[in-house]
Amino acid sequence: MKKLVLLFYLLFNLVGFAQQPNIIFLMTDDQRWDNFGCYGRPEFKTLNIDKLAEEGVVFDRAYYPVAICMPSRATIMSGRYLSNHRVGFSYPNNLTFSKTDFKDSYPARLKKSGYRTGFVGKFGFPVTEKAYHAEGGVSGYDLQENLGEYFDFFAGNGVHFRGAFKMWPEDATLKKIYDKDRPLNERTLKTGDAMLHFLDTQPKDEPFCLSVSFYAVKNDKDRDMYPPHVKEFEDKNFSVPENWVEGKNTKLPELLDNWRGVPLHKKRTSTPELYQKLVRRFATQGYTVDQQVGRLVDKLEEMGILNNTIIIYTSDNGRFHGSQGLYDKAILYEESIKAPLIVFDGRKTKEKRGYREPAFVSAVDIAPTILSFAGIETPEKMQGKSFMGILDKTQNMEHWQKSVYSESLFITNLHSKRKYPDFEIANQDIIKANKSYRSRGVRNDRYKYIIYYEHTPVIEELYDLENDPHEMNNLVHNEKYTKVVKRLREETKNTHQRIK
Repeated sequence: MKKLVLLFYLLFNLVGFAQQPNIIFLMTDDQRWDNFGCYGRPEFKTLNIDKLAEEGVVFDRAYYPVAICMPSRATIMSGRYLSNHRVGFSYPNNLTFSKTDFKDSYPARLKKSGYRTGFVGKFGFPVTEKAYHAEGGVSGYDLQENLGEYFDFFAGNGVHFRGAFKMWPEDATLKKIYDKDRPLNERTLKTGDAMLHFLDTQPKDEPFCLSVSFYAVKNDKDRDMYPPHVKEFEDKNFSVPENWVEGKNTKLPELLDNWRGVPLHKKRTSTPELYQKLVRRFATQGYTVDQQVGRLVDKLEEMGILNNTIIIYTSDNGRFHGSQGLYDKAILYEESIKAPLIVFDGRKTKEKRGYREPAFVSAVDIAPTILSFAGIETPEKMQGKSFMGILDKTQNMEHWQKSVYSESLFITNLHSKRKYPDFEIANQDIIKANKSYRSRGVRNDRYKYIIYYEHTPVIEELYDLENDPHEMNNLVHNEKYTKVVKRLREETKNTHQRIK
């Protein structure tokens, strides 16, 4: 079956398009799905991204299978769930990514197939000769030594695993872009400059895949606060989501008091003044990213290659920013796991793009989709499914997924080797003390189900998103929904068994 699908894709490329498309994958950091005009909040001033959305496809039900930085990035590049690759922050899911496995990532597969590959920005997870538990981080990591065979062009750092900044090939222009005397608060502009430099050095008649991972939009990073753009929002008061909670949310499971999102909310977003202060920062950083998207599209038009380029825009995870009385991400409510996803395909006529797509897609589906665009077969290790057929209107939707699966395996107290020198003992102690908030669940057309499976007894949540889109009324103990809970509990269990 896979061979027939691959043959179809190859024929589609040969007949429908003269050459393999260029692919640009854009990803931001912690950018919540509704912080865009195209997702209903024009106050964020994302005009270039909104234009890309108008001329592309906007996915209204895209989700993260894991909503925290390192494992999400590993999932997006590999097309595999966290429970499968186990590359994350906290024990026992704190493995590095082996080179053997990375050879089946979308950049490695594209490079092997003749694409020129580039990466700019925050890489986010360590690729090593063999996988091992990265307890206390990865020491002496050299990005070029470990990633040089997969990327022809690179300008970025590892961030979460002590991977210092590297760039190759190290030419005069790249050195100038990252000159140490250039202001730190121009980091997003530097990312944009490096992105355009990749295009300036692109040979003609050779397909390319450029992955750009912006460091913005984090909560308090002045390195992404470009001063001229700060003025755009300095007097702005933003709308407040219906489920923003001032102070503590007493409706949440008490178990979540162990999650760092509760004290971070108190510190950062628990009053109207704090909420507005930080949302202005997010808007500023998002605006600067938006300007780089505008520069990118202009450059592609100038080069005459926009009509053979696919641009994908998303984030690595959402964030609460006071919704649910939480800050941060990872926990399986909508603000954390719902993703912005825009796909622009310049090869298509305007009549075949410029619409909103209601199908459920997961970030685990991105890697196989990128390979499908290039006519490359999906490796056996990839667990996601290409949604190219959805974009091309050839997918039989009766056979497409009717729900998405997400999991949260990060434990704050298992993140510091200094605090807990023996992670295995600490992990068992946390579980025995009923302080583990590891969870998994599913989201379908109407309901969201969550189970904190290491708690005794288990804690479950059920939300009717049709009538309660902000997840403010847990129905799990309502007898009317007993069959729904049972069905989704089984689906969650079976999905986890399948992917691990």
